[in-house]
Amino acid sequence: MGIFVDIYDGIMNLLVIFFSTWELAPWVRGILGGLVIGGVFGGALVMVYLERKFLGDIQSRIGPNRVGGRFGVLQLIADAIKLFTKEDIIPAKADKWLFIGAPIVALTSGFLMVVVIPFDLLIIKGNEYAVAVSRMDISILYLEAVSGLAIFATFMAGWGSGSKYALLAGFRNIAKMIGYEVPLGISIISVAVMAHSLDIVEIVEAQSSIWFIIAQPVGFVVFGIALLADVGRIPFDQTEAEEELVAGWATEYSGMRWGLAFFAEYFHAVVGAFVVSLLFLGGWNGLPLIGNLYIPGFIWLIVKTIMVMMVLIWIRGALPRLRIDQVIDVGWKVLIPLALLNLIWSTIIGLMWA
Repeated sequence: MGIFVDIYDGIMNLLVIFFSTWELAPWVRGILGGLVIGGVFGGALVMVYLERKFLGDIQSRIGPNRVGGRFGVLQLIADAIKLFTKEDIIPAKADKWLFIGAPIVALTSGFLMVVVIPFDLLIIKGNEYAVAVSRMDISILYLEAVSGLAIFATFMAGWGSGSKYALLAGFRNIAKMIGYEVPLGISIISVAVMAHSLDIVEIVEAQSSIWFIIAQPVGFVVFGIALLADVGRIPFDQTEAEEELVAGWATEYSGMRWGLAFFAEYFHAVVGAFVVSLLFLGGWNGLPLIGNLYIPGFIWLIVKTIMVMMVLIWIRGALPRLRIDQVIDVGWKVLIPLALLNLIWSTIIGLMWA
């Protein structure tokens, strides 16, 4: 029996050394950051595949089934090969550096968001270690700040394309995102007020007894709608404009540059699904199970995130795209008043829980 105790203590000591090194050594965090970004990239690829198959079922049509058998599992690889081999065209009147940099800025915004997303909280020998690339005391404010960089990517693409259609779509998206960043930020502050912290890890731990989707359902609805608009998902996808028969600010892009601009939307959607799970669905806090079955916290978080992704896909298949004037009206006339009411409610509850 003693040998098992020694083995257990040895494993615990190794874990303590690993996590201590993780928190202190920048190169360790850099490697972990690359792995996390790769994992979220994989999640975005999965979302692209699920969306095409799920929408096919919703709309009673056949989804991808030509490459990779009946379920079309290799379709994404075929699409990637197609995009990489297409000609990369830069319009003659385009601002070259703005045109090239826009997709990079859009993806960089997602990368910067990923570094503060915690996937679990481990307690080893009485010490807490957050499974995250970096833990900040104001991580939720940092997340809100870097998510706003996507606005610059939209402007860079619209202005840099040298096309009036791309420019109009860029201004449409900027007007929409500014209107929805306000209720999004107020909803985040409401969560922070109720949790008495701006640290995402502490916000999740505050939901160990009750999830915030129950404590502030109005805030959850406001946050969800504002998030849909922020990541450019239908019914708030004003990038596409049927009346112009163009693809919005990405109209002039081709080949892999268009692929990056397209993929950035899905990358932000996956990150947004993680944020919803962390702020309102309890994060890695699981449901009570019968017996002594143990499920790791990161498994709970991934399951919740996949559920949120499926809801995003379902909304796209069920609702039509709104006009830009309707989108602006909803943001300024409906969501902001509701977000302010939710902030008052969260403040009252937060004072009672203090």
